[in-house]
This record gives sequence, structure tokens and C-alpha cells, in this order.
Amino acid sequence: MSTTTGTTPTSDAGNGELTPGDAVALLYGEPLFELPRDLYIPPDALEIFLESFEGPLDLLLYLIRKQDFNILDIPMVALTRQYLAYVDEISARNLELAAEYLLMAALLIEIKSRVLLPRPPARDEDDAQDPRAELVRRLLEYERIKQGAARLAEQPQLGHHFFVAAAHVDRVRALRLPDVAPADLQAAWARLLRHAELVQRHTITREVLSVREHMASVLRQLRGRRFMAFEDLFDPTRGPPVLVVTLLALLELVRERLVELMQDRAYAPIHVRLALAPTGP
Repeated sequence: MSTTTGTTPTSDAGNGELTPGDAVALLYGEPLFELPRDLYIPPDALEIFLESFEGPLDLLLYLIRKQDFNILDIPMVALTRQYLAYVDEISARNLELAAEYLLMAALLIEIKSRVLLPRPPARDEDDAQDPRAELVRRLLEYERIKQGAARLAEQPQLGHHFFVAAAHVDRVRALRLPDVAPADLQAAWARLLRHAELVQRHTITREVLSVREHMASVLRQLRGRRFMAFEDLFDPTRGPPVLVVTLLALLELVRERLVELMQDRAYAPIHVRLALAPTGP
């Protein structure tokens, strides 16, 4: 059994053979039983960066709220000192990240200088304005936007907090024709009577009418046709008596299931056709 420097791996049940469980690490999927002697880890190989602030205004607002400063009366000396300490720390780590923080640092130093230096008597309102006013305005505006963004982020989001439910129902709608109601037949009959009164001839005759003969006449008219309009079975020029007998003949044929009444849809015109499988009464 060969000896190694560093951590001595244990053998499997004392037989002198190393197992994958004895490896200290895996390198490209292969077990590594001892650490290399010339292993070099650069100082900046592992760096943990907590993105606590999203910019200079966020940092200033944090410092003000943390120490309970009055945002309308900011102590510029203390605030500038703390801000510069943070900028010095991030400048040593990442100069590119510190660029915008340095710009704000210059603005804070300028404001602090204007606050500490004596000011001449104000000649107008612009000269009397507090040097901190513009910074306070920007901080308050930023705080409102940040709070609004936080409230928006708390709202449920489609695709993250909830999903839209959807279901597909595959079914075929069967065409269902409405039944001919007695009211429909009555309305059609009333229209025929009104039309007969308009076109009738004022002659007095006595005519013997046979329901059976009109039943045969109706069947002859329907023979060879798929269907026929209800009104076409009647001849208004022959007067109401013939219309009545024709209607009785049609009703008798329906009762004997020799003809059928049908509609395409509700309130549609009524059609008459021969029964598909005529049967006796």
C-alpha cells in the first residue's frame, strides 16, 4: 500500500483498496483521493455580493431611515460621512459600480459646503432656497416610486401565482327541430282566413264537400315532393268552406300519420310532407 501526504484516506475493510466513498472531491467525474499540493485559489475567486442598494438614492434613503433622520431637515455632515464610508468600501471592490455613487458623493459634499458656509442675504426666493431642497425632493419622489413598486410586486401575477383555467369540451350539437305547437297552427290558420276574406267572391252556392276527397287531394299534391308550404295546400279563391274542409282533411291525415307538419326553427313557416313510414290509425 502506497503512502500519501496530507489527509490519509481510509481503506475498504482493511484490504488496502480505496473506494469512491473515500474521495475528498470529484474532478470531472473522477474521484480525487488527495488534494494537490500546488492548489492555488485566487483571493477573488469567491465573492459574495449582497445587492442591498439599487443606487445612490436608495443608499441615502436607507441611511436616513435607519437613523431616524428628519428627511426635511437632513444633517448633511453625518449623512455625508456615512455615505463616503460606504463609497470607499465599494470603490476598493468595483470601481465601475462606484461611479454613480461617486457622482452623488460630489453632490453631497457640495450641499454640505453650502450649508456650512455663511450665506449672503437673499435677494429673491431662488437665493433663499435651502441647498438641501432639491435632494429632499428627489428622495421623497424616489421613496414614493419604490413603495409603489413594492405594492405592485405584491400583487398576484399571471403565470407565477395563478394560472387561467381552461377546459376543452369536444361535443357535437345535434340540430333539433322544434315541434309544431297548436298555437303555431292556429296562427297560420288565422292568416289564411284573413287572406280568404280579402279575395273571396260574393256568390251564394251550395256545395257538398267531402273530407275524404280533400284528403286524397292533399296526398296527390304531396306525392313526388319532399315538402310543401302549409299555405300552398289551400286555395283562398274557393272560399272559407273549402278552406275549412281542406284543414279538416289535413288534420285527419296527420291523425292517421300519413303526413307530417314541420318547421326549420321556432316561428318559421310551417311545411307539410308525406310521412316517412306511414302507418294506419
